[in-house]
Amino acid sequence: MMPARAVFRAARMTLHLAWGMMLALIYPGFSRRRRRRILQRWSHDLLSILDVRIAITANDAMHRLQPGIIVSNHISWLDVFVLNAVVPMRFVAKSEVRRWPLIGWLSGRTQTLYIERGRARDALRINKQLVQSLLGGESLAIFPEGTTTDGKQVSPFHASLLQPAIDAAAQIHPVAIRYHDAQGTHSTAPAYIDDMTLIDSLWSVLSCRGLHVHLVATPSLAASGCDRRKLAQQAHRQISLAVELLHAQKDQTAPCPERQSTTDENLQSLYGMLLFSPLARQEAPAAID
Repeated sequence: MMPARAVFRAARMTLHLAWGMMLALIYPGFSRRRRRRILQRWSHDLLSILDVRIAITANDAMHRLQPGIIVSNHISWLDVFVLNAVVPMRFVAKSEVRRWPLIGWLSGRTQTLYIERGRARDALRINKQLVQSLLGGESLAIFPEGTTTDGKQVSPFHASLLQPAIDAAAQIHPVAIRYHDAQGTHSTAPAYIDDMTLIDSLWSVLSCRGLHVHLVATPSLAASGCDRRKLAQQAHRQISLAVELLHAQKDQTAPCPERQSTTDENLQSLYGMLLFSPLARQEAPAAID
Protein backbone atom coordinates (compact mmCIF):
# COMPACT_ATOMS: atom_id res chain seq x y z
CA MET A 1 0.00 0.00 0.00
CA MET A 2 2.70 2.48 0.92
CA PRO A 3 4.58 2.30 -2.42
CA ALA A 4 1.28 2.58 -4.31
CA ARG A 5 0.31 5.65 -2.30
CA ALA A 6 3.72 7.20 -2.86
CA VAL A 7 3.57 6.56 -6.61
CA PHE A 8 0.10 8.07 -6.84
CA ARG A 9 1.23 11.17 -4.96
CA ALA A 10 4.33 11.39 -7.15
CA ALA A 11 2.15 11.39 -10.27
CA ARG A 12 -0.05 14.15 -8.86
CA MET A 13 3.00 16.14 -7.80
CA THR A 14 4.50 15.82 -11.30
CA LEU A 15 1.36 17.34 -12.79
CA HIS A 16 1.42 20.09 -10.17
CA LEU A 17 5.05 20.86 -10.96
CA ALA A 18 4.18 21.04 -14.66
CA TRP A 19 1.45 23.55 -13.80
CA GLY A 20 4.01 25.44 -11.73
CA MET A 21 6.37 25.62 -14.67
CA MET A 22 3.63 27.15 -16.83
CA LEU A 23 2.86 29.71 -14.14
CA ALA A 24 6.56 30.46 -13.62
CA LEU A 25 6.96 31.55 -17.23
CA ILE A 26 4.64 34.52 -16.67
CA TYR A 27 4.97 34.87 -12.89
CA PRO A 28 7.47 37.80 -12.88
CA GLY A 29 5.06 39.87 -14.97
CA PHE A 30 2.29 39.87 -12.37
CA SER A 31 1.81 42.50 -9.69
CA ARG A 32 3.25 41.79 -6.24
CA ARG A 33 -0.21 41.12 -4.81
CA ARG A 34 -1.00 38.64 -7.59
CA ARG A 35 2.38 36.92 -7.24
CA ARG A 36 1.78 36.46 -3.51
CA ARG A 37 -1.61 34.89 -4.12
CA ILE A 38 -0.27 32.53 -6.78
CA LEU A 39 2.69 31.47 -4.64
CA GLN A 40 0.51 30.87 -1.59
CA ARG A 41 -2.11 28.89 -3.51
CA TRP A 42 0.44 26.77 -5.37
CA SER A 43 2.33 25.97 -2.16
CA HIS A 44 -0.89 25.11 -0.32
CA ASP A 45 -1.94 22.75 -3.12
CA LEU A 46 1.48 21.05 -3.12
CA LEU A 47 1.22 20.38 0.61
CA SER A 48 -2.28 18.99 0.08
CA ILE A 49 -0.95 16.56 -2.53
CA LEU A 50 1.78 15.46 -0.12
CA ASP A 51 -0.76 15.15 2.73
CA VAL A 52 1.09 17.70 4.84
CA ARG A 53 -1.16 19.59 7.25
CA ILE A 54 -0.17 22.91 8.78
CA ALA A 55 -1.03 23.51 12.43
CA ILE A 56 -0.97 26.98 13.99
CA THR A 57 -2.48 27.97 17.33
CA ALA A 58 -5.49 30.21 16.74
CA ASN A 59 -4.01 33.23 18.56
CA ASP A 60 -0.46 32.76 17.27
CA ALA A 61 1.23 35.86 15.84
CA MET A 62 1.91 33.87 12.65
CA HIS A 63 -1.54 35.00 11.52
CA ARG A 64 -0.61 38.69 11.86
CA LEU A 65 3.00 39.09 10.75
CA GLN A 66 3.93 42.44 9.27
CA PRO A 67 6.61 42.74 6.52
CA GLY A 68 10.13 41.93 7.67
CA ILE A 69 12.51 38.96 7.85
CA ILE A 70 11.22 35.61 9.02
CA VAL A 71 14.00 33.65 10.72
CA SER A 72 13.39 29.94 11.19
CA ASN A 73 15.02 26.65 12.07
CA HIS A 74 15.61 24.53 8.99
CA ILE A 75 14.66 20.86 8.62
CA SER A 76 13.71 20.23 5.01
CA TRP A 77 13.21 21.63 1.52
CA LEU A 78 9.55 21.33 2.54
CA ASP A 79 10.00 24.28 4.95
CA VAL A 80 9.90 26.72 2.04
CA PHE A 81 6.49 25.57 0.84
CA VAL A 82 5.12 25.38 4.37
CA LEU A 83 6.05 28.99 5.07
CA ASN A 84 4.87 30.17 1.65
CA ALA A 85 1.50 28.50 2.20
CA VAL A 86 1.00 30.75 5.23
CA VAL A 87 2.92 33.94 4.40
CA PRO A 88 4.20 34.08 0.79
CA MET A 89 7.67 35.61 0.70
CA ARG A 90 11.09 35.68 -0.94
CA PHE A 91 13.74 33.30 0.35
CA VAL A 92 17.49 33.46 0.62
CA ALA A 93 18.98 30.08 -0.32
CA LYS A 94 22.41 28.59 -0.79
CA SER A 95 23.61 28.56 -4.41
CA GLU A 96 23.42 24.74 -4.59
CA VAL A 97 19.61 24.96 -4.67
CA ARG A 98 19.84 26.73 -8.03
CA ARG A 99 21.20 23.48 -9.51
CA TRP A 100 18.42 21.26 -8.19
CA PRO A 101 16.38 19.75 -11.05
CA LEU A 102 13.27 21.81 -11.73
CA ILE A 103 12.96 23.11 -8.15
CA GLY A 104 16.01 25.32 -8.66
CA TRP A 105 14.50 26.84 -11.79
CA LEU A 106 11.10 27.33 -10.14
CA SER A 107 12.73 28.95 -7.12
CA GLY A 108 14.61 31.34 -9.35
CA ARG A 109 11.42 32.35 -11.15
CA THR A 110 9.78 33.11 -7.81
CA GLN A 111 12.63 35.53 -7.04
CA THR A 112 14.59 33.42 -4.59
CA LEU A 113 17.94 35.07 -3.81
CA TYR A 114 20.96 32.75 -4.00
CA ILE A 115 24.14 33.25 -2.02
CA GLU A 116 27.58 31.70 -2.47
CA ARG A 117 28.65 30.54 0.97
CA GLY A 118 32.08 31.68 2.11
CA ARG A 119 32.26 34.60 -0.34
CA ALA A 120 32.18 37.95 1.44
CA ARG A 121 31.60 39.91 -1.78
CA ASP A 122 28.56 37.82 -2.63
CA ALA A 123 27.19 38.33 0.88
CA LEU A 124 27.48 42.09 0.42
CA ARG A 125 25.60 41.83 -2.90
CA ILE A 126 22.78 39.81 -1.35
CA ASN A 127 22.55 42.11 1.65
CA LYS A 128 22.03 45.14 -0.60
CA GLN A 129 19.23 43.34 -2.43
CA LEU A 130 17.65 42.34 0.86
CA VAL A 131 17.70 45.92 2.16
CA GLN A 132 16.02 47.13 -1.04
CA SER A 133 13.35 44.43 -0.74
CA LEU A 134 12.67 45.25 2.90
CA LEU A 135 12.42 48.98 2.20
CA GLY A 136 9.98 48.09 -0.58
CA GLY A 137 7.68 46.38 1.92
CA GLU A 138 8.44 42.77 0.99
CA SER A 139 8.58 39.81 3.35
CA LEU A 140 11.77 37.74 3.32
CA ALA A 141 12.83 34.47 4.91
CA ILE A 142 16.23 33.09 5.89
CA PHE A 143 17.46 29.92 7.59
CA PRO A 144 20.42 31.21 9.63
CA GLU A 145 21.55 27.74 10.73
CA GLY A 146 23.05 27.40 7.24
CA THR A 147 22.15 23.70 7.19
CA THR A 148 19.28 21.32 7.96
CA THR A 149 18.73 19.24 11.11
CA ASP A 150 16.39 16.45 12.18
CA GLY A 151 14.28 19.06 13.97
CA LYS A 152 15.05 17.95 17.52
CA GLN A 153 17.46 20.81 18.15
CA VAL A 154 18.43 24.15 16.66
CA SER A 155 21.99 24.65 15.41
CA PRO A 156 23.84 27.96 16.05
CA PHE A 157 22.78 30.89 13.89
CA HIS A 158 25.00 32.80 11.46
CA ALA A 159 24.40 36.49 12.08
CA SER A 160 25.54 38.01 8.76
CA LEU A 161 22.19 37.80 6.97
CA LEU A 162 20.49 39.72 9.78
CA GLN A 163 22.42 42.88 8.88
CA PRO A 164 19.87 43.95 6.20
CA ALA A 165 17.13 44.03 8.85
CA ILE A 166 19.26 46.43 10.88
CA ASP A 167 20.07 48.60 7.85
CA ALA A 168 16.40 48.74 6.81
CA ALA A 169 15.13 49.16 10.41
CA ALA A 170 12.91 46.14 9.78
CA GLN A 171 11.30 43.58 12.06
CA ILE A 172 12.68 40.08 12.62
CA HIS A 173 10.11 37.36 13.19
CA PRO A 174 11.61 34.20 14.77
CA VAL A 175 9.48 31.19 13.78
CA ALA A 176 9.80 27.63 15.07
CA ILE A 177 9.02 24.63 12.85
CA ARG A 178 8.29 21.11 14.06
CA TYR A 179 7.07 18.08 12.05
CA HIS A 180 5.01 15.37 13.73
CA ASP A 181 2.46 12.64 13.03
CA ALA A 182 -1.26 12.71 13.84
CA GLN A 183 -0.55 11.65 17.43
CA GLY A 184 1.91 14.48 18.00
CA THR A 185 5.01 12.28 17.88
CA HIS A 186 8.08 13.90 16.34
CA SER A 187 8.64 12.87 12.72
CA THR A 188 11.97 12.80 10.87
CA ALA A 189 10.31 11.85 7.57
CA PRO A 190 10.84 15.30 5.98
CA ALA A 191 14.36 15.79 7.39
CA TYR A 192 16.85 16.39 4.57
CA ILE A 193 20.07 15.58 6.41
CA ASP A 194 23.39 13.72 6.34
CA ASP A 195 24.09 11.93 3.04
CA MET A 196 20.45 11.83 1.96
CA THR A 197 19.80 12.78 -1.66
CA LEU A 198 16.94 15.01 -2.75
CA ILE A 199 15.24 11.97 -4.32
CA ASP A 200 15.57 10.02 -1.06
CA SER A 201 14.08 12.90 0.91
CA LEU A 202 11.26 13.36 -1.57
CA TRP A 203 10.37 9.65 -1.48
CA SER A 204 10.35 9.76 2.32
CA VAL A 205 7.76 12.56 2.26
CA LEU A 206 5.72 10.87 -0.48
CA SER A 207 5.60 7.67 1.57
CA CYS A 208 4.61 9.38 4.82
CA ARG A 209 0.99 9.30 5.89
CA GLY A 210 -0.65 12.18 7.72
CA LEU A 211 2.37 14.43 8.21
CA HIS A 212 1.72 17.53 10.33
CA VAL A 213 3.86 20.63 10.71
CA HIS A 214 3.46 23.02 13.64
CA LEU A 215 4.50 26.66 13.22
CA VAL A 216 5.01 29.01 16.17
CA ALA A 217 5.83 32.70 15.75
CA THR A 218 7.70 33.89 18.83
CA PRO A 219 7.85 37.62 19.75
CA SER A 220 9.13 39.85 16.95
CA LEU A 221 12.43 41.68 17.36
CA ALA A 222 13.08 45.30 16.45
CA ALA A 223 16.36 45.26 14.51
CA SER A 224 16.97 49.00 14.27
CA GLY A 225 20.15 50.00 16.08
CA CYS A 226 20.88 46.48 17.34
CA ASP A 227 24.00 44.36 17.07
CA ARG A 228 23.42 41.51 14.61
CA ARG A 229 25.12 38.94 16.82
CA LYS A 230 22.84 39.80 19.72
CA LEU A 231 19.85 39.62 17.38
CA ALA A 232 20.97 36.20 16.18
CA GLN A 233 21.43 34.98 19.75
CA GLN A 234 18.01 36.23 20.82
CA ALA A 235 16.26 34.74 17.77
CA HIS A 236 18.05 31.44 18.36
CA ARG A 237 17.02 31.45 22.02
CA GLN A 238 13.37 32.07 21.22
CA ILE A 239 13.17 29.43 18.50
CA SER A 240 15.06 26.89 20.60
CA LEU A 241 12.70 27.39 23.53
CA ALA A 242 9.65 27.07 21.30
CA VAL A 243 11.00 23.89 19.69
CA GLU A 244 11.78 22.46 23.13
CA LEU A 245 8.24 23.13 24.32
CA LEU A 246 6.71 21.67 21.18
CA HIS A 247 8.66 18.47 21.71
CA ALA A 248 7.62 18.34 25.36
CA GLN A 249 3.91 18.26 24.66
CA LYS A 250 1.37 16.79 22.28
CA ASP A 251 -0.02 19.31 19.80
CA GLN A 252 -3.48 20.70 20.46
CA THR A 253 -3.65 22.96 17.41
CA ALA A 254 -6.06 23.01 14.51
CA PRO A 255 -4.95 22.48 10.91
CA CYS A 256 -5.10 25.48 8.57
CA PRO A 257 -7.19 27.00 7.14
CA GLU A 258 -9.80 26.27 9.82
CA ARG A 259 -7.61 27.63 12.65
CA GLN A 260 -10.04 26.58 15.39
CA SER A 261 -9.85 28.38 18.71
CA THR A 262 -7.38 26.67 21.02
CA THR A 263 -5.07 27.55 23.91
CA ASP A 264 -1.47 26.57 24.46
CA GLU A 265 -0.62 27.65 28.00
CA ASN A 266 3.03 26.60 27.82
CA LEU A 267 3.66 28.67 24.70
CA GLN A 268 1.84 31.61 26.22
CA SER A 269 4.16 31.35 29.22
CA LEU A 270 7.10 31.32 26.80
CA TYR A 271 5.85 34.52 25.18
CA GLY A 272 5.43 36.21 28.54
CA MET A 273 8.99 35.27 29.51
CA LEU A 274 10.50 36.37 26.21
CA LEU A 275 8.73 39.71 26.18
CA PHE A 276 11.02 40.82 28.99
CA SER A 277 13.86 40.76 26.45
CA PRO A 278 14.91 44.31 25.51
CA LEU A 279 14.97 43.22 21.87
CA ALA A 280 11.41 41.90 21.75
CA ARG A 281 8.49 44.01 20.59
CA GLN A 282 5.65 43.90 23.07
CA GLU A 283 2.86 45.13 20.82
CA ALA A 284 1.06 42.81 18.42
CA PRO A 285 2.29 43.17 14.82
CA ALA A 286 -0.10 44.33 12.13
CA ALA A 287 -1.32 42.02 9.40
CA ILE A 288 0.43 41.74 6.07
CA ASP A 289 -1.68 43.04 3.21
